[in-house]
Amino acid sequence: MGVGVSGWRLARAVAQAGQLGVVSGTALPLVLARQLQLGDPDGDLARAAVRFPRPDVVERVWSAYFVPGGKPTDAPFKAVPMPSLHPSQAFLDLAVLAAFVEVALAKEGHAGPVGINLLEKIQTPTLPTLFGAMLAGVDYVLMGAGIPRAIPGVLDGLARGESVELKLDITGALETDDCQSRFDPRPYLGSAPPARPRFLPIISSATLALTLARKSNGRVDGFVVEGPLAGGHNAPPRGALTLTESGEPIYGPRDVPELPKIRDLGLPFWLAGSCADPGKLAEARAAGAAGVQVGTAFAFCEESGLLPDLKRKVCALSRSLGALKVRTDPRASPTGFPFKVLQLLGTLSDEVRVAARERICDLGYLRELYRKPDGSVGYRCAGEPVEDYVRKGGTVEDTQGRLCLCNGLMANIGLGQLRFGKAEDPLITAGDDVANLARFLPAGIDSYRAADVIRWLLGSPVVV
Repeated sequence: MGVGVSGWRLARAVAQAGQLGVVSGTALPLVLARQLQLGDPDGDLARAAVRFPRPDVVERVWSAYFVPGGKPTDAPFKAVPMPSLHPSQAFLDLAVLAAFVEVALAKEGHAGPVGINLLEKIQTPTLPTLFGAMLAGVDYVLMGAGIPRAIPGVLDGLARGESVELKLDITGALETDDCQSRFDPRPYLGSAPPARPRFLPIISSATLALTLARKSNGRVDGFVVEGPLAGGHNAPPRGALTLTESGEPIYGPRDVPELPKIRDLGLPFWLAGSCADPGKLAEARAAGAAGVQVGTAFAFCEESGLLPDLKRKVCALSRSLGALKVRTDPRASPTGFPFKVLQLLGTLSDEVRVAARERICDLGYLRELYRKPDGSVGYRCAGEPVEDYVRKGGTVEDTQGRLCLCNGLMANIGLGQLRFGKAEDPLITAGDDVANLARFLPAGIDSYRAADVIRWLLGSPVVV
């Protein structure tokens, strides 16, 4: 769904309905810092932070970012430390507390399960984010966009209150280079270490499921099996990349996951990618799945973090056949993974807006780590100014067509940066199922709730 779309309000609504509610773990330090600068008008963040085991950490973060009454509407957001191989204490404080607050609010007032979803490609904030979520009692960790074999062992270590390490991908690194990100949870511990959550890797093939089940450094508890119709980052097609006339990747028979092989591993699995339909749910269960994962249908409901105007516009367009289109863009994401972009006027799906935007990388969540000639670690992003990227050893070709996902996704949830008085444009990701949102909208109604989606899936009528 992107940054902050599946926030605590949506996850809590889904969990209250008896299903697994999942918060997005991407860029949570940035989300918390900017929400604090808006003044925390309802006091939700402060209410959750009171339960954090280290009040001194809360005090440091609030002192750095909280603006009573909110910042002036024409003032830019204060800068936040970027994630890095060796993060500052200020970043660690913010990352641990942000994940704690998000999960604590999602779990508030009910006994339903809550998970957190991370991207393996965004490695630098992973350790503190996981621990903050665990301190709040997160029940599941989901992770895709990579091969997260080391995460089960990390969860085991954090559940024992031990220091943990995670080897990061550093382009050009030598075998003798230190590529380990390290995190010591003890400065944030309360009276006892937190419980270990269950771990569900997000996969696209039986081969990857088998690898993770047999070669991970700890217990894998199941899988989410995601197809190319899902929103956000998609797995690239297997084999040589071929494109349609419009420049989208072509997926073939090799990209269809072999569900019998996954089922034979004996672990529960859920199917994802245009599965928000009672018939798809029945098919999934018939294939041995425990259920389905739903993203797009929830992304545009009332409880999601998307700006209300964006949701209303998309819901209205869903009533017209063919009005909503999603492009699987092989170039948009600096990660190199195909990325689904909803084609919507007023957003960065418009090439004119992309050309008018000054390239900048000031958030850094999708930066690539690389080995500099002197052996130190550098940071570069294919979405940053071209001359900067080339100076750091990148190629001009790698910058072509790249978008700034970090800034665009923050704009989706009302936390976009102001530059010279102009707000960053949004960049909305959605799965192909976005064209079917009208099924949740009774006549004369321009919005729907998470509970409506769940009732539809379980075969009950949508009610107003």
